[in-house]
Amino acid sequence: MMSQTKKLSIAFYWHMHQPVYQLSPDGDYLMAWVRLHAVKDYLDMITIVDDFKDIKVNVNLVPVLLDALIDYGEKDAHDLHSRLTVTPVEELNNEDKEFILNNFFDANYKTMIYPYPQYNKLFQKRQSFSEIDINAFTDQEYSDLMALFNLVWFDPVYADEYPQLKKLLKKGKNYSLNDRRKIIDIQREIIRKIIPAYRKYVKRGKVEVTTSPYYHPILPILLDIKSVKISNTEALPSDLKMSLDAKIQTETALDRIEELIGKRPKGIWPSEHCVSPKELDLFKELGLEWTISDEGILASSINFEFIRDFKGYLEEPYHLLKSYEYKNGIKMIFRNAMISNLIGFEYPNYDSELAAKDLYERIKVMQSKLLSSPDENHLLTIAMDGENCWENYPQDGRIFLKTLYKLIDEDESLETVLISDYIQNEKHHKPLNKIKSGSWINRNFKLWIDEPIKNLAWRYLKNVRDDFCKFVKENPLHPNINLARKELFVCEGSDWFWWYGEPNDSGRDNIFDYLFREHLKNIYIYLGLDVPEYLDDPILAVITKPSRYPKGEIQPVLNGIDNQDDDSWLNAGCIDIPDGPVLKENKFFDRICFGYDKDNFYLRFYLNNYLLENPAKAEAVYQMYIYTRNSSKKHSLSPVRLINKTENILPITKQRFHNELQLSVRNGELRLVRLIKSIPGNLWVLENPKDITAVFGKVIDLKIPFSNLDIDHDENMEFVFVNAAVGVNDVFIPNEMLLNIKRD
Repeated sequence: MMSQTKKLSIAFYWHMHQPVYQLSPDGDYLMAWVRLHAVKDYLDMITIVDDFKDIKVNVNLVPVLLDALIDYGEKDAHDLHSRLTVTPVEELNNEDKEFILNNFFDANYKTMIYPYPQYNKLFQKRQSFSEIDINAFTDQEYSDLMALFNLVWFDPVYADEYPQLKKLLKKGKNYSLNDRRKIIDIQREIIRKIIPAYRKYVKRGKVEVTTSPYYHPILPILLDIKSVKISNTEALPSDLKMSLDAKIQTETALDRIEELIGKRPKGIWPSEHCVSPKELDLFKELGLEWTISDEGILASSINFEFIRDFKGYLEEPYHLLKSYEYKNGIKMIFRNAMISNLIGFEYPNYDSELAAKDLYERIKVMQSKLLSSPDENHLLTIAMDGENCWENYPQDGRIFLKTLYKLIDEDESLETVLISDYIQNEKHHKPLNKIKSGSWINRNFKLWIDEPIKNLAWRYLKNVRDDFCKFVKENPLHPNINLARKELFVCEGSDWFWWYGEPNDSGRDNIFDYLFREHLKNIYIYLGLDVPEYLDDPILAVITKPSRYPKGEIQPVLNGIDNQDDDSWLNAGCIDIPDGPVLKENKFFDRICFGYDKDNFYLRFYLNNYLLENPAKAEAVYQMYIYTRNSSKKHSLSPVRLINKTENILPITKQRFHNELQLSVRNGELRLVRLIKSIPGNLWVLENPKDITAVFGKVIDLKIPFSNLDIDHDENMEFVFVNAAVGVNDVFIPNEMLLNIKRD
């Protein structure tokens, strides 16, 4: 049997990346992910090879991540979480305690919270409150929560290496300030070992290290935005002119890895596997030998679709198991996307040993289909995020990886390779005459551009860069040019655009927005220039803030008809609601207008054209909630009672209101208009006055007497819209501020 099996090489390729979480080089990190993943993934993902004779792995390290590790390990940097962890509980203020209760449960419940009785007890207690009650937790519980949050992020392997850590884990509760400080000290000790370990393993030939452009930008967009297929150009600059930035970000990344790891990378992992012809030409110009992308890009480039059966097995794996040579000479490999998805999303749900054996069998099935191949050498590329999925596995994925590596290590027909070695030894790479521009997601760039909010972020970046270039041209010797340029490069990173707009939700989108704008502001501050006022406005709010406020009183015609000749709404305020890849199908309306007269509040909702044009979509239930209160807040107020679809806690969601007005449309009919009022105790009660007027046609017209809303003649009203379905909060409109009606 062995003589009939062609040897298959396997490249495990783990990508390690975190974005910039600081406002300034000397400030605290606003998020803790670098530190937490440092003690969970970055070191043990390479030291695990010590357990096997021939296992080798490839790791991609983004320079900005290494810079952050140096900050934590050598400069004693803090993030908000670690700063609180080493603070005496008695010195915590109310905001600190609220932050702890909101953020110190950021861990996988099944693998990281449930196994620890005290942590689980605190989690259940926190969940029992619909709203945060900081006084419901004792000082000792706050201390335990901070200690346990940090402890569960350690990879289990460190409990045997650090006796003090093992003792702290065993303690379980009643943690002291000294305990918490010791936990952070151990974390720093581990972090200090990471970069030296990579140097050692690279020198031993067990690990190959590659890199990505310094701050993880999407190079094809920087190099030539005109070559990116875009359907929505709203707010988007016609040209970015950032090709020089793309080159500098790539070259400085190669320099930094050579400096820290001791060997200049021969290969590069393009950010998000985004590729284009101009990018490959840049890589060749900079002396790189190879790069990688996704199987979808290969399929489009060679006009061959990879077909899988119902079990996910490739019918014809040959093309995906080869290395390629692009027409400019640079070599390319392409990852098997199915295997990455299995490891990232499916296998955590199963017994780790059985999952590893399943993957091994899939590899063997692939290998068995190579008997008819005309070639001797074949490469299976398993390339994916190397940090985020393991928290979903028992023992941080160690059982799964050790089982898989052992099966491969003991199979003489399989071998793991360093990618550069394979590229060098393979003499006959398949020719690749063209490369299809795109990314690993849907073979396009829509996760980073081509959506109103993302486009607006690019406009901000382009405006600031133009100001920077103009200043540099006029003041070439200014001492802070390099500092300002670094901030510009930070803002070119992919993560900002990934989290802006649809469809991704970090749960902390408002923090990413704040960081992005602060780094743009830093450029002006370094250069001694006035910061443009528009950078103070959250991009998340700009796209849905009112295009205008009411200009005066109105007395509109309420007929449900969008009549071009009807000027009775001319003085109304209006807010336009943008489309997005997801929001387009879920949003209730395209536009909302609002106004008032002496006695009434008026609303006009323009139905989403997409729903009107797709009858099947109109069959669903669409709901809109309008929350109102008088500006003096003199009546009882209750919290928004919708369920967040994510854990994202925007400041506006914490506001309290006196009235909740519900609209519901189904099958093209207005099914429900009802008014609910706040009563003491954070409760709501159905009111349903009969003098609310509602007319539904092409638009929905509403008239609500101010008296129904408990708004007196001399009072202003504050309100917000919530696009929702079956009580699940979808979108606050706007999401960063309250609208208002000023009646003075």
